[in-house]
Amino acid sequence: MPASLFRFASGWRTLGLAVALPAALAVFSPATFAADVVVVTDSRHPVKTMGGERLIELDEAHRIEAGLSAELPTDPEQATAIVKRRLSSGGADLQRRIASAYQGVTDAWSLGVTSLPAVVVDQRYVVYGEPDVARAVARIEQHRRHQP
Repeated sequence: MPASLFRFASGWRTLGLAVALPAALAVFSPATFAADVVVVTDSRHPVKTMGGERLIELDEAHRIEAGLSAELPTDPEQATAIVKRRLSSGGADLQRRIASAYQGVTDAWSLGVTSLPAVVVDQRYVVYGEPDVARAVARIEQHRRHQP
């Protein structure tokens, strides 16, 4: 065969590899195996997320409340007025954040989470103590392949 044909064929192989490799990585990444991923943690247990998972921070409600009650005067009437003003100035966004924070605590409790951080997949499988969510999901997927 002529040498120019090898150069042409090698170029196509390189192009094919350049297209196929990212597609294969996307298809077989841990995020695509897991249908529902919930990560439960708090500010003392940071995690490395992979994107697409639901993140529940158990101390989020406390942090929001601490912000609302920061530097309040000792007079109860003045303190109440300031907190009401802060709540109203936060608007619907603040109300959603508070509701979401408390719903997260409820959801973590209903999932039976006992340690932090916890990565829960499909409300059935859990990995405790792994701060890298992708690694935790990969461990779960490996287990599922061997024990369906």
